[in-house]
Amino acid sequence: MAEKILVVDDDIDTLKLVGLMLERQGYEISVASNGHLGLSKAAADKPDLILLDVMMPDIDGYEVTRRLRSDPALAHIPIIMFTAKSMVDDKVAGFEAGVDDYLTKPTHPAELTADVKAVLARSAQTRAAPSDKANTIGILGSKGGVGTSTIALNIGISLQTRGQDVILAELNPGRGSLGLNLGISNPGGLTHLLSRSLKDIHLRSVEGELISHKSGLRLLLASHLPKEAALAQAVPQMEALIGNLATMCNTLLVEFGSGPRSYLKPLLQHIDRLLLIVEPVHPGHVIARGLIEELAAAGMPRTKMAMALITRERTSMQIPWRQVEAELGISLAGIVSPAPEQAHQSAQSGSPLVTLHPDSLAAEQLHKLAGAVVGAPIASES
Repeated sequence: MAEKILVVDDDIDTLKLVGLMLERQGYEISVASNGHLGLSKAAADKPDLILLDVMMPDIDGYEVTRRLRSDPALAHIPIIMFTAKSMVDDKVAGFEAGVDDYLTKPTHPAELTADVKAVLARSAQTRAAPSDKANTIGILGSKGGVGTSTIALNIGISLQTRGQDVILAELNPGRGSLGLNLGISNPGGLTHLLSRSLKDIHLRSVEGELISHKSGLRLLLASHLPKEAALAQAVPQMEALIGNLATMCNTLLVEFGSGPRSYLKPLLQHIDRLLLIVEPVHPGHVIARGLIEELAAAGMPRTKMAMALITRERTSMQIPWRQVEAELGISLAGIVSPAPEQAHQSAQSGSPLVTLHPDSLAAEQLHKLAGAVVGAPIASES
């Protein structure tokens, strides 16, 4: 069956010329002479590709794109923006709105055909890929100062290096530290996305804010600027973020920072498992117990929670892990021993501990913890 292409342009001559060129290549063509008609045709015909002009009398191509991307039934359709405008800013605006590619009028028939074939091929490859959503794991510190971000980063690196396709999202607006630990001075991906309207959060806008680590781990980073903590109110955007990220990898780690968060309850429904970072000393276990009870009341079953114990005090000061497990009522995923010198070197170099000191005890424990997080809980040493 011929692939269907919808051409949306208010210039009748363009509609005829482009339609004829593409029909000769074997495509089935439908046309629309303005933005509103284009949206109606897209909803009715479900084309395989949309060729879209920018300047139209009713609504421009950017707005048509945004509306398409905000409709779950149409958001997957690839869009080539076809326009006489050639300024860089105009192209950037098109890509930010969610277009897949950009052609400038007039274009040579061979260029148009090649571009259409390439975009359709990429779209077909995406549709053929598995559509299952990622295993989504939340990571939450029971209180501040327990190394939640460090644990999340090292787990992400560990899983990536063992063949997982991992995204780590730092969902902690105004309190981000991952970027600073990696030597990224102005991490603004989360800020940019949470500042958008809900309809402007889609696969392409989210993908554009991801940063790739040399390990292959992809990161969505939060800013450390306190003023941006106000973005914690953007809960619908956070939900849309998690939904989009979960289609872009097979393991999604969501680092929530430490302690209760106003936005945590509505996001729990998107989390398959929650790893709680706990310090097994008084009053850390008491604080953790209160947080677990609150999470359970909010709808997160204890069976979906696990804990990692961070043992920074002398053994004589620590509560035995079996006792902590019994008191908190959640399973143990792993124990991480202190490694202050290695942790300091890691922070100074911007290189995660499991990479900088791969043969250390701490790295071994972090690798075991990573494995337990995505599989069954493991018993650990006392």
